[in-house]
Amino acid sequence: MLRFWPRPQSPLSLFVAALAIQAAAAPVTASKVLTPDNFQETIAEGVWFIEYFSPYCPHCRHFVPTWNDLVEHFEKQADPGVHLAQVNCALNGDLCSEKGVTGYPQMNLYRNGDFTDTFNANREFDLLVDYLVKHAEPTETPAQDVIVEEEKPLVEPTPDPTPMPSSEPVLPQVMRAEPNPAGEVVSLTEQTFDRFLSEGPAFIKFFAPWCGHCKKLAPTWSQLARHMQHKMNIAEVNCDDNNRLCSSQGVAGYPTLFYYAHGAKTEYPGSRKYDQLVAFTEQASSPTMQAIDASEFEQVVRDKPVVYLLLHDPADNNTINDVAKESQLLFGSPPVYLSSSQDLFKKYGVRTDNSYAILAFKDNDIREPTSTFYSSSGQPNDALRQWLFANRLPTSLELSRDVFQQVMEAPNKPLVVVVSTPKGAQGAVAEKLNEIGKKWRLKVNQNLGKSGRRDVVFTWMDADQWGKWMKGMYKFKTSGEPEVVVADHGRLLYYDADGSGQRIKMNFASISSTLEAIFKGTAKAKHSENIFERAVKHVNSGVLALEHAIVSHPYLTGSIIVVIFVATFAALRRLLREDVEEVAPDRRYAKGDHLD
Repeated sequence: MLRFWPRPQSPLSLFVAALAIQAAAAPVTASKVLTPDNFQETIAEGVWFIEYFSPYCPHCRHFVPTWNDLVEHFEKQADPGVHLAQVNCALNGDLCSEKGVTGYPQMNLYRNGDFTDTFNANREFDLLVDYLVKHAEPTETPAQDVIVEEEKPLVEPTPDPTPMPSSEPVLPQVMRAEPNPAGEVVSLTEQTFDRFLSEGPAFIKFFAPWCGHCKKLAPTWSQLARHMQHKMNIAEVNCDDNNRLCSSQGVAGYPTLFYYAHGAKTEYPGSRKYDQLVAFTEQASSPTMQAIDASEFEQVVRDKPVVYLLLHDPADNNTINDVAKESQLLFGSPPVYLSSSQDLFKKYGVRTDNSYAILAFKDNDIREPTSTFYSSSGQPNDALRQWLFANRLPTSLELSRDVFQQVMEAPNKPLVVVVSTPKGAQGAVAEKLNEIGKKWRLKVNQNLGKSGRRDVVFTWMDADQWGKWMKGMYKFKTSGEPEVVVADHGRLLYYDADGSGQRIKMNFASISSTLEAIFKGTAKAKHSENIFERAVKHVNSGVLALEHAIVSHPYLTGSIIVVIFVATFAALRRLLREDVEEVAPDRRYAKGDHLD
């Protein structure tokens, strides 16, 4: 039997292959995909919202992220009152024709198996949610269409409904304007930016219209604003239209997400997916502190790697609010507990001549705090904030993707001891590094009078997972033994030699001598970047500085440009004149002339 197949390289074969692939393609969603065999049976009960699509359709492919968000939104609800599904019309054309589908994507609503309506509005997430909520039929007693959540105080009240003993304060609410009343993304400009930040904490996206990642994030950002209605301000800045503002905020790429609260800025380092963004904003908008009894505190310390304890006068509510505002930037890591228990005051020898004290406990050690912050009228305004960030990490930890930015780009700009750890040695290295960190902390506490000290964080990295990165950054050799450097990541510098000029070893004496040499200014730093990368960075910095100067002083810059242009023109004119005179000073004997 003869069979005809197009030649492998012919246009027809390519078309047939593409047709087969696209026709068999299923949408990248979590919704149910229906066929003629199960369509009518599936939608027989309840409210169903069906998307009819084709893999050939560009509008369908563009709509996929919004459809995914829509499915996820309703699947999270215990009783949404509506079900979502899809039909691939490239595979089931007869079914789509039977259901009156005339274009893609088309979305029909069915109730108990019968057609009800076709969604004809713009395919935007908010409009789709409103439409489905309006037609949903929950099996239980329906709630209000829109539930306005009461804004949570910065300080979480104790859950016990019984009256609080006199030793514990009644936790006040922080009064401020209602955030995000419309549940929408606010577009900011240079003129509205500062006023917007004065209205309360805000999560802001800096973007460029031509940026592909920004376009992909846009519907998710709108969805986030809707979710955080009445809880947090969500905004965006178009950096093409507000270049000066974005430069002043340190925006180096697109999109950049910054969280602003109480005069401080924190860059969001996590995933741009909806769930992760919601988790971050929920955490940021949640109460930052909670009251605790003295009897409960020991177990809390044993359960968590780092804990803060605020000991205060029970009548001093201003202190609670002040600490709550500053600790909000920690996003609950570490947690802050508060108490006015005299037992805790006595146990940890806390002085009572200050209005309050905050104690840091690390490594599940309940015996004594690793650091204590006492309030004082002579301290700078950001002293508490600096202390909170400087003590938020355990003595040692694994430098993984999840905590990299939190460690390397912390506001207090610490020095980071980085240990490359071979496979199978993680446990031993972590234990030894923790001992070295404790010894260093003890040494620092004994020499508080010395100036020039920077915070130090002790970390280890998995050499199998991060070997190439560490080799590129710190010139580590995969020798099978732990290797050590001290990184100054903010300046992209590192140190690999101790105070005696020898390679840093994995012991307290070697690491300690390296840190002392850095503080004294005698240690020799190396660059994490090569010469070309540094040159490009300097050129870029120069261009940005020039741009800033032009924007800040346009008239002066224009005058300088005119002067340079005039001077250059005059010099070229003079040079050309001298060349002409030199080439032809006297045409009496030029070639082609005749002698009389």
